[in-house]
Amino acid sequence: MKPDTIVLIHGFWVTPRSWEHWITRYQSQGFRVLAPAYPGFEVEVEALNEDPTPIEELTVPSIIASLEKLIDGLGTQPIIMGHSAGGVFTQILLDHGYGRAGVAINSAPTEGVATLPLSQVKAAFPVLKNPANRHRAVGFTYDQWRYAFTNTFPEDESRALYERYHIPASGHVFWGSALANIHPGHADSYVNYRNDDRAPLLFVSGEHDHLMPPKIQQSNVKHYKSDTVTEIVEYPGRSHLMPAQEGWEEIADHALAWALDHT
Repeated sequence: MKPDTIVLIHGFWVTPRSWEHWITRYQSQGFRVLAPAYPGFEVEVEALNEDPTPIEELTVPSIIASLEKLIDGLGTQPIIMGHSAGGVFTQILLDHGYGRAGVAINSAPTEGVATLPLSQVKAAFPVLKNPANRHRAVGFTYDQWRYAFTNTFPEDESRALYERYHIPASGHVFWGSALANIHPGHADSYVNYRNDDRAPLLFVSGEHDHLMPPKIQQSNVKHYKSDTVTEIVEYPGRSHLMPAQEGWEEIADHALAWALDHT
């Protein structure tokens, strides 16, 4: 039996609102679609910008625990799709035995993926430039957002999406990811690359993504040594915020078709 439920996991600097188009499209095709917020993020964008305390308190284990609890309550294993940091959480969930298939869109790297393109350094610099940001919620200015998220979008659309989607990100989690390959022991972004029981996984990358360039996803794919299907597709002309970029329908349809074909 094919899965009838899709779980969409958002990334940093945005909320589940960033999946609004995909939710509507998948629901219109008869799927139950869930786009859970991170713990404490169950309020609107405007409220999180007003009081970023839940962002400052965020941890990866709390995110994974909340997502596993959600899926445990479904009664069936869903298709899991994640964007950016949500791509990492998708990989972790699959490694933990959740999901019939997974899709990681513009995924941040899991532990051991050390590729660091210069565009990513520039895009992440507002967070990493100050070690004190490890204890803060760090937002983007509009210009920083445009470089990191919407560099190939029309100016008016980029600015409108900044106003609609943008929130600060967790400096604690972002710094933890940056140091994942340095400190001893496994980091929060650890996955077992040799797990043969993991569900099939598709990476989707955007050619002009500054924040998580294709080189990161290509390296991430090469780390997997299991017998389970792991594939990658790259879309030309796309930047980081692909779920909201013109032509998103093509990506949403391909992601779903691939997932269904591999369950």
